[in-house]
Amino acid sequence: MDDTEVDAYLARIGAARPERAGSDGLRDLSLRHLTTVPFENLSIHLGEDIVLEEKALLDKVVHRRRGGFCYELNGLFGALLSALGYRVTLMSARVFNGTEAGPPFDHLALRVETPAPWLVDVGFGDHSHFPLRLGTSTEQDDPAGTFTILETADGDLDVLKDGEPQYRLEQRPRELADFVPACWWQRTSPDSHFTRGPICSRLTEDGRISIGGRTLIRTVDRQRYETALESDTELLAAYRTHFGITLDRVRGAAATE
Repeated sequence: MDDTEVDAYLARIGAARPERAGSDGLRDLSLRHLTTVPFENLSIHLGEDIVLEEKALLDKVVHRRRGGFCYELNGLFGALLSALGYRVTLMSARVFNGTEAGPPFDHLALRVETPAPWLVDVGFGDHSHFPLRLGTSTEQDDPAGTFTILETADGDLDVLKDGEPQYRLEQRPRELADFVPACWWQRTSPDSHFTRGPICSRLTEDGRISIGGRTLIRTVDRQRYETALESDTELLAAYRTHFGITLDRVRGAAATE
């Protein structure tokens, strides 16, 4: 990622270039990313390919002002942080479904050193607003809840939110290409929850805003409000208004000229 691409990415998330690769800059970049770049799986439901390569992800997220899911968002954010001088490691995680952890490469998260080590995750939907400190089992308070990171007997890290396990993090370094098979499965398998319906969501100053299927969901100070989007026109307008995403069609509809 060259300086021009870095500047374009920073402009996309409304962030200034940090003076140094420190923890304060990391917190600011992470929060700005969460409030501007949506977690979304619209490509899956529009029949668009998902390419886990830096140039393709820059085009989608920065130039076309879209979002993505974990492999795209954390993969690209990791590249930005590296270009800004941070030491970044990509790590595989297994997402919990109740008490059972899913398969390897179920999720991609980042280890970022400032030089203190942090868990950074801008691609897990409703997760922590700020990076979480690695190397400690102490509870960490965040606007999203109380997080704890516990080492397992096998040397993995369990990430808990309000006492509930979120995912199990491998500490072995990975490359973005390692996640390509899992990404393909997530976007094609009927067993993947990403193929079951479109979702688009981002953090706001007072809560969260999401579109699930044809429902606009606003969470304000932990109160949930739902509005039905009954027509394609309403749905497309909601994507533009709340996420800055301009589409020419919705799921299953033919593209317009």
